[in-house]
Amino acid sequence: MKNKDESSSAAVERTLAILEAVAQRDSGLTNSEISRKLEIPKSTASYLLRTLEQCGYLRREADSGQYRLGLKVLSLSRGVQIGRDIKEASLQVIKRLAERSGLTVHIAILDHGEMVYIEKAESPGFIQTSTWVGKRMQVNSTGVGKAMAAHLSTGELEAIVKEHGLKKRTVKTITTQAKFFSELEKVRERGYAVDDEENSMGARCVAAPIFDSFGKPIAGIGLSGTTSQINRAFLAKAAEMVQEAAKKISQNLNQQTTPGKDRG
Repeated sequence: MKNKDESSSAAVERTLAILEAVAQRDSGLTNSEISRKLEIPKSTASYLLRTLEQCGYLRREADSGQYRLGLKVLSLSRGVQIGRDIKEASLQVIKRLAERSGLTVHIAILDHGEMVYIEKAESPGFIQTSTWVGKRMQVNSTGVGKAMAAHLSTGELEAIVKEHGLKKRTVKTITTQAKFFSELEKVRERGYAVDDEENSMGARCVAAPIFDSFGKPIAGIGLSGTTSQINRAFLAKAAEMVQEAAKKISQNLNQQTTPGKDRG
């Protein structure tokens, strides 16, 4: 008899096999066709198909009973493509920004209410940051998070707060919705966000939003360092540099569909 872990693994493998099979047939597949093709019991296929349909990964045609890929799958692939596009558009820009500023530069996107680093250019100096590509961060305590959040709708912001809350990272973290929304208004007005020891004591980050061709925020770029590196005297210059970089990356993104355009 299989143990629980083996049974769960088999269910996952079958679920993925169903998605792959449906993806390969433009006209879709019925429950019976999937059962025969994958050699799994019809009752098992039916259960997995219903679950995938309920979660939005498959949709069922009422008249034919055929299953096709749902919008949830398309949104996943779009997320991967957006990440690749941003990395391609930003790589040279953030390398130059790190060299000019002497600080670490991050690119982050919003994923299920959290910021995720997708690219990083390390500081050329001896002070390094303990961050990595793939690291997940809070929206309310990070510069990149606030830079993006400032341009989201009220409904989107409320959904993030409801799901993740406004957790306290340091004594300076904003933890109330009223103060958070007030801070985002300031970010919109000045064009950049500041994480002033709100995520980690002794660290400061200046960040700006990156926009797609429709003017929607799709990422944030942050310039990170210690409070002595990004001191009050340097803050305005850091904000200017990060805003220039964000604008350049946004332009690069908009040019990616136009052949022959220079990027970088």
